[in-house]
Amino acid sequence: MRQIPHWIDGAAVAGTGPRRLPVWDPATGEAQAEIAAATAGEVRAAVLAARAAFPAWRAASLSRRAEVMFRFRELVDAHRKEIAGQLSAEHGKTTADALGEVARGLENAEFAAGAPYLLRGGYSEGASSGVDVYSIRQPLGVVAGITPFNFPAMVPMWMFCNALVCGNTFVLKPSEKDPSVSLLLADLLRRAGLPDGAFNVVQGDKEAVDTLIADPDVQALSFVGSTPVARSIYEAGTRAGKRVQALGGAKNHMVVLPDADIAAAADAAVSAGYGSAGERCMAVSVVVAVGAVADPLVDAIAERVHRIRVGAASDPDAEMGPLISREHRDRVAGYLTLADEDARIVVDGRRTTPTDADGFFLGPSLVDRVPTGSALYTDEIFGPVLSVVRVDTYDEALALVNGNEYGNGTAIFTRDGGVARRFQYDVLCGMVGINVPIPVPVAYYSFGGWKASLFGDLHMYGPEGIAFYTRTKVVTSRWPDPATSEVDLGFPKVR
Repeated sequence: MRQIPHWIDGAAVAGTGPRRLPVWDPATGEAQAEIAAATAGEVRAAVLAARAAFPAWRAASLSRRAEVMFRFRELVDAHRKEIAGQLSAEHGKTTADALGEVARGLENAEFAAGAPYLLRGGYSEGASSGVDVYSIRQPLGVVAGITPFNFPAMVPMWMFCNALVCGNTFVLKPSEKDPSVSLLLADLLRRAGLPDGAFNVVQGDKEAVDTLIADPDVQALSFVGSTPVARSIYEAGTRAGKRVQALGGAKNHMVVLPDADIAAAADAAVSAGYGSAGERCMAVSVVVAVGAVADPLVDAIAERVHRIRVGAASDPDAEMGPLISREHRDRVAGYLTLADEDARIVVDGRRTTPTDADGFFLGPSLVDRVPTGSALYTDEIFGPVLSVVRVDTYDEALALVNGNEYGNGTAIFTRDGGVARRFQYDVLCGMVGINVPIPVPVAYYSFGGWKASLFGDLHMYGPEGIAFYTRTKVVTSRWPDPATSEVDLGFPKVR
């Protein structure tokens, strides 16, 4: 069985822990590799390597750090097919989805390459007589990232690109379900010129996370995952005196008004609901159909769902791949059993699953007339199940979105600019799309939700990412005024 190592102090290091965790091939259902879950000692070794590398990397000039990030960006671009192939092999997403993930990750490296501009401070000359005041941004030290299985390349790049270019050193704990991409990224950072120890990877599970939280040398933690885990990490990390940003779950609503372009809305619902098998925190999981649009919209979505080809990434025509594990597939399918009782199943993914496949496949499902008290509506399913909730008015739709415990992303489809403007003003959500189903911000804005979708006060990547990985220092200075000083400054005094 292939062994997936850690990456500590600039090199791959074989794990020595006694607990072995399998890495599955979701397309075949077979174990393809395993990791030795990191021990507390191995996590500590990674943190110590990062601590030792910090002084020199922190002292590197802004132009030097930006140069490394630019080289890294070029290397990722040159190896995007290799990275995408590894993503597909361990996550199961189609080649198109994998290449899209790499592209979105690259945006963050491009943004971080602007560090000389992003890390500028402010300056006030003559704040008082002979006194100048200015602010500077400085790195925190050793920071850590804990990332999910659904975007094993992009989400780490949300974190470490900004963290490194700000002068921090980094320890990554990727998902144990698809860990190999982290090693590809580590090697590309090394080839880009990042000093040994500045970026480290520990393979593992909760034990590794708990060790990072408790380590006194880790100054900050970034996390993306489910809400219960996000809340736990935020509480434990802040209790340990660390800066924490913890992004949690989602239940993203797409509101469709009666005046919307039904074809465009149906296309959007299908791509946003079933892309990457629905394993996205920004996936649309609830379509809120307002008034008379419901019947034609459901028909249009159903017609498109029937055409989705499910298959392995090796199938060039596949539009949706398998789920990440057998347990997760069975959990998602269990919600369709609830739908048999509570709602009307329009397309049943259990019946459209490829019969000749041995992997963790589940066909896309569409469920209409879902009650808001059903687990189909309240739970974050994280799979290819799209629910339709019918309401009579815009105000009911807005109340539904605002009353949900999550506030990650939402969208509205309409031809009415006034209503769209009202929606963006009134909706309680961190990211809003207007005729855009998945409003993931470009890298020069920041990503994050509201309510139970975020624990902490700073969102991920972009300007808020720079703020998270730095702390400001204000300097107040006084120097002799050359016009009045009795000290000979070597030039004529101004009269």
